Amino acid sequence: MAFTAADVKNLRERTGAGMMDCKKVLDETNGDIEAAVDVLRAKGLAAAAKKSSRTAAEGLVGVAVSGTKGVAVEVNSETDFVAKNDQFQDFVRKTTETALATGAADVEALKDAAYPGGGTVAETLTNNVATIGENQQLRRLKHVAVSSGLVVSYVHNAAAPSLGKIGVLVALESEAGADVLEPLGKQIAMHIAAAFPQALSADDLDPAVLERERKIALEKAVEEAAKSGKQIPEDILAKRADGAAAKFAKDNALLSQVFVMDNKTPIAQVVEAAGKAAGTKIALTDYVRFQLGEGIEKEVSDFAAEVAAAAGIK
Repeated sequence: MAFTAADVKNLRERTGAGMMDCKKVLDETNGDIEAAVDVLRAKGLAAAAKKSSRTAAEGLVGVAVSGTKGVAVEVNSETDFVAKNDQFQDFVRKTTETALATGAADVEALKDAAYPGGGTVAETLTNNVATIGENQQLRRLKHVAVSSGLVVSYVHNAAAPSLGKIGVLVALESEAGADVLEPLGKQIAMHIAAAFPQALSADDLDPAVLERERKIALEKAVEEAAKSGKQIPEDILAKRADGAAAKFAKDNALLSQVFVMDNKTPIAQVVEAAGKAAGTKIALTDYVRFQLGEGIEKEVSDFAAEVAAAAGIK
């Protein structure tokens, strides 16, 4: 598999490794980005496989809450210009509110839902594409709810009220009042936006992801042992790999992550302490973190080349 300069750039952004190292490893892995990340990490040339915070598509994430329930919706556009368009923002806001009101379970159900002012969400989206002149897609949604307590929302660097590029929902199950749960939920939501947890608890993490981390750690331990010339028993190497996987789980599960506000207290203890102060138990039962464009490969275009081609310049 051949690789491009964009692949090298992508690998550098994800790992922090040098350009020549990235090119060499991509050559070794026949252009396989994921395999290249693992090789760089095993060689110690990348401290971690970073979840890139760069968005791969434009548009907006909308959030809407009502007491014990909330929803996040992502709508993509081709350019950031459209994301700043009042018509597009109004569509994302009303579509998110429609998702909350109807409880639409998925994107297809939401498309079929009645849109405020007439027609369906899908028909309004089609009309927007025609009038704005740019492709737009209703990409995903997720609901959270509690039986008692509060769902709290947060939008990082909001483009407009309840709209932005990172939308977070926090579900707090409790008999405590909103005066307690609202500020607690807002702080946890801000932590989630910054810390990018992959699951609520370690038990919720994908076993395949944990096994991948263990494999990388084992390969790294073997390589370091070989460089040092020491004969390290296989069971010791295995324990080191298990420890690395356990640390990854701790660092990437929300409840065990260290609270960014004080850089020392696990989130689970932050919630527990808030419950004790309020005189009633508080449980963090679910969350949503939608970052615009995550997981989407966006075509990289050379604008200068496009202009030159249009002008007939070689």
